[in-house]
Amino acid sequence: MPPRTTAASAEKRRAILDAAVRVFAERGFNHCRVSDIADEAGVAYGLVYHYFKSKDGILDEVFLERWALMLEVIEEAAGDDALSVRDRLAKVATFIVESYGRHPDVMQVVIVEVTRQANTFGRKHWATIQDAHAGLARIVERAQESGELRGDIPPSFAAIVFYGGIEQVLTSWIFDTAPSTPDDRRAAVSNLVETICGGLDPR
Repeated sequence: MPPRTTAASAEKRRAILDAAVRVFAERGFNHCRVSDIADEAGVAYGLVYHYFKSKDGILDEVFLERWALMLEVIEEAAGDDALSVRDRLAKVATFIVESYGRHPDVMQVVIVEVTRQANTFGRKHWATIQDAHAGLARIVERAQESGELRGDIPPSFAAIVFYGGIEQVLTSWIFDTAPSTPDDRRAAVSNLVETICGGLDPR
């Protein structure tokens, strides 16, 4: 039976998730144990299992929580008729890169640790991952239909390139191979959008 939801239990569950993010980011998902998460959260070992079935379940929750927020932003951007295609894509990219600025450990876990578990994790959550790509593709497709972007590049391909570019930028920040100051994050958004939209400008 799932634990009864109260303010106290929600707070405890949140503390365990936050502790797991710190441990995953510091030690790597494969090199930590549930007991490490319990120690970091300052709770009994068994309490972790009261809220989560396994360490994998915790990673699932971290990913799905962040991904749900991103999907909301993509849907808002795709449906906002007042925005240009550049503004729609910039809204999505800004959310993602500023998520790194505010929560670097969370984004490290989502980008690095989830990727390392790709064989099992990707199969389990493929439909959810595809929802984000489909939303980005809709943004491109609408712009192609309106003439903002030329139409000879498949929207799904443009979406993959756009999100793949964001992932690579985040990876460079996570591994400290590129600076990630607020100015760098703003420049990254501009460059990502221009890479897609400049490359698809009507000729």
